[in-house]
Amino acid sequence: MNVAALFGTAVQSTRTLWRYGQTILGIIFRHPITGTSIIPILPDGRIVLIRRRDNGLWSLPGGMVDWGEDVPTTIKRELMEETGLELVKIRRLVGVYSAPDRDPRIHSICVVAEAEVRGEMEIQDTLEASEIQAFDRNSLPEEPMSHDHYRQLQDYLSDLTTLA
Repeated sequence: MNVAALFGTAVQSTRTLWRYGQTILGIIFRHPITGTSIIPILPDGRIVLIRRRDNGLWSLPGGMVDWGEDVPTTIKRELMEETGLELVKIRRLVGVYSAPDRDPRIHSICVVAEAEVRGEMEIQDTLEASEIQAFDRNSLPEEPMSHDHYRQLQDYLSDLTTLA
């Protein structure tokens, strides 16, 4: 058998598979992914933020909703994974943020909730967060913050419920 012909067939098969793969990925990812941001409030009223390892910016804890999971369960899980804090209760919906450019990685829809929390702050996922800190309302970090979290915090502090 001719080696060049075999190589050509392999390349063509790889290209065909790649085109099918791109089509499948396009179908899957042409729809926004749902995620959460959590505004964790400690018993003393301070707000907990994490510093993201990937961009070094302050951020609200949160993450993507897993398959088969509802938003309250995601909030509870992500809060524990990123801060070590326990969810006492979800106080209120702050907003739903859906701008295609709000997350630089992918188009995602973010459900933001204020959460009453308790426990000891301790980073559980060291690949995602490099630091954790509680801030008084009047000493929160300024822009830039990761994603659109500065806007989410400002809407929260202004007592808004936002659909954006």
